[in-house]
Amino acid sequence: MRTVSPREPPADAGARPPRRGSDERVLYHAGMDTNGPLELHREVVRPEYIDWNGHMNVAYYVLVFDHATDELFDYVGLDEAYRKANGYTTFTLEAQVTYQREVLEGDPLRITTQLLDFDHKRAHYFHRMYHATEGYLAATNELLSLHIDTGKRRSTPFPDDIVARWAEVHAAHAALPRPPEAGRAMGIRRRASAAGEDPAADARPARGLRISRQP
Repeated sequence: MRTVSPREPPADAGARPPRRGSDERVLYHAGMDTNGPLELHREVVRPEYIDWNGHMNVAYYVLVFDHATDELFDYVGLDEAYRKANGYTTFTLEAQVTYQREVLEGDPLRITTQLLDFDHKRAHYFHRMYHATEGYLAATNELLSLHIDTGKRRSTPFPDDIVARWAEVHAAHAALPRPPEAGRAMGIRRRASAAGEDPAADARPARGLRISRQP
């Protein structure tokens, strides 16, 4: 049962902050260290993101991460112009969020993105949300996205130039440590079972997000 609810959002509550223009984006990306996680998105916690607990509501963490995903796709060429010209887009197949620490109204947020894997149709990537001035990790978001032909409503391969762009980012991120939250299964952790109890009852599911490949 829900005991708290977000504030009644204004009409533009889902609107993303203003995006960089194409020229500004090129200059910003040119100055970025691509050997570390990409830093493509920053945002401030808006008043309408706050719930009755006095901190950013869980739904708006997902919204902020979605803004960061928009920036990632722009970075590799899956931008608005690409979508309109080709009739292609992306759908999210799976997503998982971990909530580490709360953020409050007016807090500045910095999102980093690490590409974990990709293939001819899919991209597996990982966002981290930091408090931009205090530096602490507030949340993480792991996602698996699929390239879609909007006319057929079916998956379709990335064009060669997009594959090359994913490959460039993946090569730059190959040496990065895998985030400890990546692939983590959800469950209640318990201490070792007492004598006579079934050890399997304490086992956590092993499944996590990843791209499965045919042998």
